Amino acid sequence: MQIKNLLTLFLSLVLLEITTLASDLKDTISFGVNSYSDNADVQVYSPELAIFKTLSSKWMIGFKMRIDSITAASIRNGSSGQTVDAVTGASANENFYDDIRYAPTLMATYEDGDDLLSFGAYYSSEIDYEGKAVFMNYVRQLNEQNTAIGVGISTSDDKWNPVFKRDLPRYNRNESKIDLSINQLISPVFSMQAVYSHMYSEGFLSSPYHFIAQGNFSKFENYPSTRSGDAFALKGVYMLNDTNSMNLSYRYYQDDWDISSHTINGELLHDFSKDFISGLRLRYYSQTKANFAKDIGSYSLTDEFFAIDYRMSAFDSYTIGIPFIYKLEDGSKVTASIDYYQTTNNEYIKTWYGIDSLSAVFTTLNYSFDY
Repeated sequence: MQIKNLLTLFLSLVLLEITTLASDLKDTISFGVNSYSDNADVQVYSPELAIFKTLSSKWMIGFKMRIDSITAASIRNGSSGQTVDAVTGASANENFYDDIRYAPTLMATYEDGDDLLSFGAYYSSEIDYEGKAVFMNYVRQLNEQNTAIGVGISTSDDKWNPVFKRDLPRYNRNESKIDLSINQLISPVFSMQAVYSHMYSEGFLSSPYHFIAQGNFSKFENYPSTRSGDAFALKGVYMLNDTNSMNLSYRYYQDDWDISSHTINGELLHDFSKDFISGLRLRYYSQTKANFAKDIGSYSLTDEFFAIDYRMSAFDSYTIGIPFIYKLEDGSKVTASIDYYQTTNNEYIKTWYGIDSLSAVFTTLNYSFDY
């Protein structure tokens, strides 16, 4: 199973967490568990542990360990529950889970009041995929700390190891990303952030398991070996009053596969007491299809590229969630959330999963304390 989209999200959250924690430079431990479950019979349970230790007034180091136990790590039967195909071998059926991914991260942070530098390395290992990445994030405070400019860089060197014998054109998959940001305090109750991101991928970018079964021929998925994309985002945080705040963001993405997307996020938080915060968040996502993705049933043997993954097709999705933050008297904190995700009806999803659309519930629970 290849879960690169989760890895990208995870690395982004790691950089955000380092930046947040570094502003306090406290010795902190946190542990929790995340879960994901959808109507395509995929379940993921992910315990994680993070330890941050200050070395001086300016330096902090950290270690984070995440373990993902995954069921239905690969689609055993494609579109037919009665047909056994080569993908069956990707699952270790003697266990109640199909795969386990181990993902440790090492990181360090330097802060002197005006400058914040975070950097680290990430490793991910599962039955058929190995990922390695390094990342760096730098933030400079300006204008009496009312303005901040930042740059973030990450690069990965990953490798496929299919569980059944298949010769891939290339076994590597490499990705790099750069983020340029500026954050401006507009007023005492309103701040905005603008972010430009550039992403580049090269190598074997499709899945070694997905295949097109059409008429009298069957072909494995095949994508172009390079992909370049750009994204532009605007984010705003507004304090409505002493007990209510609102977070809004919009992101536009486009790449050389002709996929373009729009993402809108909104979150309203309310302080129910000095110790408890909750609210509501909404997300809408819409994208166009890749230029090589065809309608189901219209591929031919002369086509160079083939796609059956719904993420190469045009679709919309919606997410609604509830976050929780509870501060204990000893200074520790419990954070939790529950979200529901739903895609629109999609022929790619129906052909591969046998359902009209994907729906999922994912949760987080985390406890952190200073030591």
